[in-house]
Amino acid sequence: MEENKARHVVDALRERGTDADLARVGVYQFGVSIRLPDGREVTWDSDGTASLEAQVMRNGVLVGYVPQIEGSEDYTEDQIVDAIVRTDYDKPIASRRATAPAPSAPLPQKGGLFRRFMDGFRYR
Repeated sequence: MEENKARHVVDALRERGTDADLARVGVYQFGVSIRLPDGREVTWDSDGTASLEAQVMRNGVLVGYVPQIEGSEDYTEDQIVDAIVRTDYDKPIASRRATAPAPSAPLPQKGGLFRRFMDGFRYR
């Protein structure tokens, strides 16, 4: 996933109350990291492929995954946010819910006041 696209998805997820963060997994490899309430962490689309998929980790051990979503290589940012929010992580092979859960209270953007300074003014 491109850095700015990942950043916009993270911001949209945080506006919905999802504890998301930008995942920097390698040189010019970015994704979306989500911390689940039970201690697991989900990393979406960090492997550089065009389609959406995710790994679910607990204490550095793979405990589940989200299979590649068909047609997701052409998703817009809003469709990516919807796909992430609708995913049910309760089983080792995650599935998608029919409807998205209601959004909760928005979370503040990561980085606060100095966000643009820390990132070198690379985005708008």
